[in-house]
Amino acid sequence: MFTEKDIAQIRQHGLTPERVEAQIENFRRGFPSLAVVKAASPEDGITVLSEAEVAAAVKEYESRVDGLSVVKFVPASGAATRMFKELFEFVNEGKRGKGIDTLLHNIKKFAFYNELKKCVDDFSDEKAVVAAIIKEGLGYGSLPKGLVTFHKYSRERRKAVEEHLVEAALYGASKSKARLHFTVSPEHEEAFIALLSKRAKRYEKRFKVRYEISFSVQRPSTDTIAVNPDNTPFRTDDGELLFRPAGHGALIENLNDIAADVIFVKNIDNVTTDALREPTVVYKKALAGTLLALQSKVFEALHALRSGSRPIEEIAAFIERNLSIHLPKSYDVALLEKILDRPIRVCGMVRNEGEPGGGPFWVRNDDGTEALQIAESSQISEADMPLMKGATHFNPVDLVCAVRRADGTKFDLTQYTDPKTGFISSKSSGGRDLRAQELPGLWNGAMANWITIFVDVPIATFSPVKVVQDLLRPQHQ
Repeated sequence: MFTEKDIAQIRQHGLTPERVEAQIENFRRGFPSLAVVKAASPEDGITVLSEAEVAAAVKEYESRVDGLSVVKFVPASGAATRMFKELFEFVNEGKRGKGIDTLLHNIKKFAFYNELKKCVDDFSDEKAVVAAIIKEGLGYGSLPKGLVTFHKYSRERRKAVEEHLVEAALYGASKSKARLHFTVSPEHEEAFIALLSKRAKRYEKRFKVRYEISFSVQRPSTDTIAVNPDNTPFRTDDGELLFRPAGHGALIENLNDIAADVIFVKNIDNVTTDALREPTVVYKKALAGTLLALQSKVFEALHALRSGSRPIEEIAAFIERNLSIHLPKSYDVALLEKILDRPIRVCGMVRNEGEPGGGPFWVRNDDGTEALQIAESSQISEADMPLMKGATHFNPVDLVCAVRRADGTKFDLTQYTDPKTGFISSKSSGGRDLRAQELPGLWNGAMANWITIFVDVPIATFSPVKVVQDLLRPQHQ
């Protein structure tokens, strides 16, 4: 199938011919749907904390945080193309919908308005105004969301990435050090570094912390080959194979390089203003406290299982009750140890109010267990879609992770993914149709075999920006 030139290109990409052939086989065979049992719901997979329990979890975290290494991990890759899609259609094709009307009518309310005034001479020229936002001028159409100005305050304007600095100082600092890690596209890394090297000092002074900021890019070795509609390798006009990023599920490799006791994971665009930030800070600490308390119990159970100091039935009852895992009728020590000796994540879930995104489900696993998973619609069969439509909660990407074993060593997170998960999409390149293969998100198939706990969190903790007009919502004004 591959020529010597192809093999050289594959190896240069950090892949092997065998791995690429396996990717092509995925195109031919397709990916199986998740064995969804039912949607998780309050008291059936989703824990609803009382005020007293929230306070206790916050106290647990605050009492231990200075003895821990903590990192805030923020996927910030890629240009904000979807955010400005309607603007491009207006400028390039003359298509004008309600979104453009909303944008222009409220243009002075956007935090980037002052910057825009420096680029536009005549605000009556509507197409010139919109073009200045996405093209020459602010150039937001080719920038990632992290570098877009989101919020205005009396004395400053903040880009999305700056709000993550604020959040890290408020709930992610340990011994007055706040560590952040951003995954970025190679072409944007310098811009992030330049901005943060200039702005971080003001927040260090304000919050009396010292930032430790690092970056990584999605590895070429996680890319997947593109194929023609007949599933043969797609070749560019110069005869080379075409590889595409496999989606942010590939970022498990980046997360795997993080050495920390507690890792917060949150999307770059899910930030709010200082005035509305308190629920976010409280519940981030509560999720972390829940994680730490659970991890201690898991380590105790694992030690008891290995030493034989507690009956196996007692350990099984702990797994069913505390880890939201339904065991098969027949189980042994090996299965229980496998279940306990895994990375742990506590995931905030918000009430379903019609926002797009995956949701919390009970899923049947190959080992006979039933456990909790975050699932996207692309992973669910048509027959099971009513389960998704009836779900009470959805996934806002609000995770706190523990990635160390009981002996303090770090898990190899790449060993806890589900290689059977993924989805096929139709794309094009150079005007020719192709099929692309993506992994489910970092919090879907890439974390499929973690211990997973869902906790109900208030909608006030969720303020995403999917399109530019979302910046007009109260959470961003």
